[in-house]
Formats: sequence, C-alpha cells, structure tokens
Amino acid sequence: MQYMEEKLLGIKNNAISLILETKSPKELEEIRIQFLGRNGEVTQLMKDLPKLSKEERPKIGIVANNVKDIIEETIKTREKSLKETKSLHVSSLDVTEPGIKPPLGHLHLVTQAIREITTIFAQIGFTRVRYPEIEWDWYAFTSLNFPENHPARDDWETFFIKQQSDQKKGTVLLTPHTSSGQVREMEKGKFPIKMLNIAKTYRRQSDVSHTPMFHQFEGLVVGENMAISDLKGTLNYFVKSYFGENRVSRIRPYHFQFTEPSFEVDITCGVCLGKGCRLCKEGWLELGGAGMVHPNVLKAGKVDTKKYTGFAFGWGVERVLMMKEGIKIDDLRILYGNDLDFLKQF
Repeated sequence: MQYMEEKLLGIKNNAISLILETKSPKELEEIRIQFLGRNGEVTQLMKDLPKLSKEERPKIGIVANNVKDIIEETIKTREKSLKETKSLHVSSLDVTEPGIKPPLGHLHLVTQAIREITTIFAQIGFTRVRYPEIEWDWYAFTSLNFPENHPARDDWETFFIKQQSDQKKGTVLLTPHTSSGQVREMEKGKFPIKMLNIAKTYRRQSDVSHTPMFHQFEGLVVGENMAISDLKGTLNYFVKSYFGENRVSRIRPYHFQFTEPSFEVDITCGVCLGKGCRLCKEGWLELGGAGMVHPNVLKAGKVDTKKYTGFAFGWGVERVLMMKEGIKIDDLRILYGNDLDFLKQF
C-alpha cells in the first residue's frame, strides 16, 4: 500500500513539473495522454487496485482519484495560460495586423475656395499680392475717393485702432475691404498692373448674413486702353471657370466711390440657368461689385490718367463659395464655428 501511494505521489509531481514547462497546446495534450490516457501511468496504476486487500483498496483509490483530479486541473490552468500568452504575443508582434488609422484632416472649405480662385486668375496673368490687414485711413478710404462724412468711416461700420495717427495717412484701422491694396499697388510704379489681392477683411457687423471677419478677393488691372469690354471678358472668364461653362454673367449700373462707371455683377442661377425659379425669381443672382477705376483713385496712386485706365472688382470669398456649392445654411457664422460635423462634409 505504501509503495503504491508513494508511486502515485511521484507521478503527480512529475506530471505537474512537465505541465508547467509546456510551450504549446500540442505538448500539453501529449502529457495528458502520458499520464491520463488509456495506457497512461495513472490509468495503469489504478488497474492494480484489485490486487490490494479490501482494507487498502479504498484508501489507495482516494489517493489515485485525487492525483488524477490535480493533473486534470493543472492541465486546464496551463491551457488557459497558453491561450492568453498567445493572444498577447500576436497583438503586440504581428506586424501584418491592420492598425487604427488616425483621422485625416483637410483644408477648410474657405481655404479651398481661395486656392481655386487664385489658380483661375493666375491662368490669365494675374499676380497674387498681400497687403496689411491693419491699415491707414488713407489707403482704406481717402485715396479711394471716400468723402470724410461717408457712412463707412463711422465707428459703427469700421474697426478703428487706438494708435497714434499719421498727419498724412490718418487714423489706423482694420481694413474693411481688399480695395485698400489698390493704391499701394499703383505706388510701385510698375505698369501694366494685373493684381489679385485675397485677404481677411473686417467690418463691424455680426448677424446671420455677416461676420466681423470675412475674406475678399480684389482684382485690379491698370494699363493702356483698358475698357469695359476687358472687364466684362475677365468677369465672364471667372464665372465660367469657377461656376461652370453653362453659367454667364452680366453687369448693371450701380454706384461705388472708387469706380466710375460702377456695376453690380450678376450670374445666371445655378438651379434654373437663367429661366427663373423660386430661388432667383428672375434667373439672376447678385455676385459682387466691379467698375472702371475712378480717375481720383488713379491720381492718388500717382498714375498718369491720360495714359492709363483700369478696372477693378471685389467680391466676398464666402459668398462665391456658397453660390457655387449650393451650401444651404441659414447662418454664415457656421463657417467659422468649428463645427466638425459641418466641416467634414467638404
């Protein structure tokens, strides 16, 4: 009896030692067969139980069953441990496993519009320029033929800056339009001029159709024998390039301080193509302003008005963007509200 008990305990210790050293489920199965299989060591030993006396048989039987249970439990534990180790190993070392891609951003839709507008005008010889956003009154108003009592020079229309004014150039302000770059460009004295100024502009307005900061693009052409036909051809080229070949433009008389004659520019509606619909009513949508450069503006830029004439146009980037894309929003301010659900669409 003592011999069999010691034999069973030896088998148990040997089995546990081998189980804990296994590296794979296959090795584990081989050990299970070695000790608990049909011809396994524990199974063979239990076949000798009938040879024992009636008093010894139950005691050895209990020991044998305990050894069997311990071996089985140890195998299950080791099997679970091997699965967990394999899972951890695969997730950390499998270089072929697809990773989680970081979110991919893109340019703001206003920036996209600015780049497209720049490219279109570059194709017909316009050069992109940049001028200060913090400007003198002279360039923003006086040189552009604005009288001193003009409403645009009121505190409720323009952002003025508390800074020492200049005796000749006047007060300091945030430029309300890109037209402030016209005289600066003329002062360079290099003709002909064919400039495109795209920049942030500022006006003291904030509602569903206005924002305190917005973008404009300003075109200025100064040269010999410039005429309204040149202006009309330039406008039509932009409209067809930006909005599509099936769109056309028209000009109608208007009034601006820095152009004479002045025009409002309209384009055919993108929905009905000029036939008239619920959106446009009569087939046309207002795009922006344009005109022949006023002689007083040319003189302010020290341009010989007997030799040179010119035309100019200035429109809001946000406006042409929404007219092209058909963005149906009831508040312009959403363009700058950092609403990702809205911006991701573009």
